Order: sequence, then C-alpha cells, then structure tokens
Amino acid sequence: MAVEIPPLIRPSRLRRRGGLLGECLAEFLGTFVLISFGCGVGAVAVAALPGSGRTAGPTTIFVGAGDWLLITWGWAMAVTFGVYVAGGVSGAHINPAVTLAFAVRRRFPWPKVVPYMFAQLVGAFAGAALVYGVYHDAIHAFDSAMEGPKTDGHTLATFSIFGTFPAPYFHGGVWGPLVDQIVGTAFLVMFIVAVVDLRNTAVKANLGPLVIGLVVAAVGMSYGANAGYAVNPARDFGPRLFTWVAGWQELALPGTLSGSFSDYFWIPIVGPLVGGVIGVLVYDLFIGDVLHIRSQSAEPPQAGLTRSVTSTDDGE
Repeated sequence: MAVEIPPLIRPSRLRRRGGLLGECLAEFLGTFVLISFGCGVGAVAVAALPGSGRTAGPTTIFVGAGDWLLITWGWAMAVTFGVYVAGGVSGAHINPAVTLAFAVRRRFPWPKVVPYMFAQLVGAFAGAALVYGVYHDAIHAFDSAMEGPKTDGHTLATFSIFGTFPAPYFHGGVWGPLVDQIVGTAFLVMFIVAVVDLRNTAVKANLGPLVIGLVVAAVGMSYGANAGYAVNPARDFGPRLFTWVAGWQELALPGTLSGSFSDYFWIPIVGPLVGGVIGVLVYDLFIGDVLHIRSQSAEPPQAGLTRSVTSTDDGE
C-alpha cells in the first residue's frame, strides 16, 4: 500500500523544482551516485586494497583479469543505482552523450541539453570530491610507496582512480583512443535505446536500470583497456577537473604525461559525444525504422518468421 510522504520543503517553495530545475537536480544526484561508486571501486582496487594489506604489497594492483572485473562490475552497479535514483524524475541520462543522442533522435528538448550536461558535470565533480575525501589517506599512502615518475607527489596510478588515459601501445597517438571512445559509446547508446524501446523487446518490471548496468559491464569488458572506457564526458571531465584542483596538475589538465600522451582531456569528451549520436542513428537505421514500418501495418509480421502461418484441420 502506498504511503504518502510529506515533502521536506514547503510546497510553495517546491513549485520551481517540478520542472527543469528538479530534473537537473535529479541528474546531479544520479551522476553523483555514478561517480561516487564508480570512482569508489577504482579507489578500492588501486589504493585501499593494497594499502590495507589485502594484496601482496602496498603497490600491488592489477595482477590479473579478476582485478579488471572488479572495476567493470563496480561501474555497472554504479550506473544501475544512479539510474534507479534519478530515473523517475529526469530519465537518468547521467551522461552527456546520452542527452545529446536523445536530443538528436528521441525528441529530447534541445533547450534542456546544456542544463542537463551542466548538472551531470557538477554531479561528477562532487562525486570525485567525495571519493577523494573518503580515500585520501589510502591515496597518499599509495603515492608515497610508489616508485617512478610523479607529478607533485601524485602518480598516474592514483589519477586512474578518477580519470582515464590511453594505453602505452598507442604511443601518444590520437586516433586509436578517439576511435575507441567512439566505438564504445556507440555500443553503449545503441544498447540503451534498444533496452528502453517499447516497440522492441523492452525490459519490463522496472529492470531497465539493471540491464543498462550490464551494458556498461559488457562495454568495459570488451572495449575498456584501450583508454579506460570513459564513454561519458561528465564521468571523465568532472573527476579530471577535481584532480586538477587537488594537485595532479598536468596529468589531469591538459592530460599530459611526458613520453606517453599529451593534451588528452578532449578525447573522452568528443569521442563519446560523436559515438552516442552514431549509436542511436545505427539503431534507428537497422532496427527503429523497421519497427516503425511494422507498427503502421494492420497485421505486422511475427518476429522470426519468413512466411505466414497457416493451419489445417489435420494439424499439418
């Protein structure tokens, strides 16, 4: 039985929050949850587990594929609960690439695009600040124990808790990581629009957020190692901006490590925005248009059949 829950704030002051302001607050909180748990699992894997004596050494991380699974499943759950938190108010885009794709092909109002993106960015910044506040002792201990190049006492490993960077085999190149972000985000958005498309085999019983979390896990497992699978401009730039403020300096902005990569910060922004639009266009071209045509038919064909079904008296 539903229980009426009185508002915390007087109804006369809530009216503005019934529209765009309320939606932006939901996007802020949903993205805050996303980053708090996504970067939180990064902090556990990189700094907290080694520093707490639960690994072979104080700087022992990523000794096998299981460590990567911890990261991918952690981000999957972060997305799941971020969507559950904000979905009923804003639709829980929690990703500027999703917002842009929905504006291009899902009639999401263009005047809401920039406010949504701003709310997502601020939520991501706040989430990163929370993770740093909880794990700053572990981060400091890891950086102190780690040997090798450091930027103002910080290492690339601890930066990876918050932001992304390309693998060494790209040798600082742009096109490999950029294509990686385009492809990963195209799959992400393609799967999201498939999951929420009521004309297709849409997820029922409010399990959509859980399935979207599985989508993020799949992208991370299949397309994550090249560049850290940001696939979300707010997810990368919000924490990146925080780490720049917190002292990681050029590792964060402009995203430079001498001999490895330079001015990288724009790739996890541009790549996902382009990939998201490509993903929704590909889905609509191959699937959405077919579903539209079938919905206009008086007797749409049954899925998977190549000819009509007939029956006879003898069952043949």
